Amino acid sequence: MPKKDDAKAILSALNMPPAQQSDICCYALLAMGSITNQIEWASSKNDWIRIHDIMQFIDLSFGVRYAENSRETFRKQAIHHFRNAAIIEDNGKATNSPNYRYRLTDEFLKMVKKYGSDEWNNLLENFFKNHPSLMEIYASKKRMTKMPVQINGEEMSFSTGKHNQLQKLILEEFAPRFAPYSECLYVGDTAEKDLYKNTAKLQQLGFAITLHDKMPDMVLYRSDKNWLYFIEAVTSVGPMNAKRITEIEAMTKKVVSGKIYVTAFLDFKTFKSFSESLAWETEVWIADLPEHMIHMNGDNFIGPR
Repeated sequence: MPKKDDAKAILSALNMPPAQQSDICCYALLAMGSITNQIEWASSKNDWIRIHDIMQFIDLSFGVRYAENSRETFRKQAIHHFRNAAIIEDNGKATNSPNYRYRLTDEFLKMVKKYGSDEWNNLLENFFKNHPSLMEIYASKKRMTKMPVQINGEEMSFSTGKHNQLQKLILEEFAPRFAPYSECLYVGDTAEKDLYKNTAKLQQLGFAITLHDKMPDMVLYRSDKNWLYFIEAVTSVGPMNAKRITEIEAMTKKVVSGKIYVTAFLDFKTFKSFSESLAWETEVWIADLPEHMIHMNGDNFIGPR
């Protein structure tokens, strides 16, 4: 079996993400262990090595040539992740130093020398006792960076990003000020389209929901006034323009509640870039100025028309 296939099997056994089982990662692992198709894993080494040396080794040993400007690709796709997975280490020099080097850790070297032998599985099991897999590490980081938010008293979390940051502010800053006592009936998430959706209540109010992608970013309902707030959270696209209102009107033909259309922005600069496309008789809320609203014309302020 070609040693590149062995390297892929090793990376797979280590539960590396699919992107870190690519050819470039397999070749990088082989170069760091000084393994060729003619050299067995039992002869693996962990000499200090530069990325330039890795690329030269791959060219000479496997006939695969990477351009000199590929060093950053090796760093981002392989080296960075190998270090996170505790299978390589650096020599502690400044990253811009010409003496900056990497090598397989002593622990991983002892383990990889036994690849293909009866001892491999036991060593792999012991490795996982001391180190979480890279997929576990990245999944944990993803969970940790989620933004907690209360939706109708229930603890939920948005994935990170400007759009969801704005949605969080709508729930925590806009709603208490301008939609008091309201209930969230729908809110999406950049990673999960229907993060929260009270289908029963929406249908009770008369919604005809067929395509969820026609829904605005958020729907709030204030029962004491029988008002519905349709809110678009705008960070790059999608204000309350005439087209969006027409789409929402189509799915709410049977709704008798008062309808309020709101476009929310993180800052005044973003508002200015969309100001000419906003529909008349809609409301604007800017998170940087949470105490204030901008009303787009009409004979009265916030409220259904």
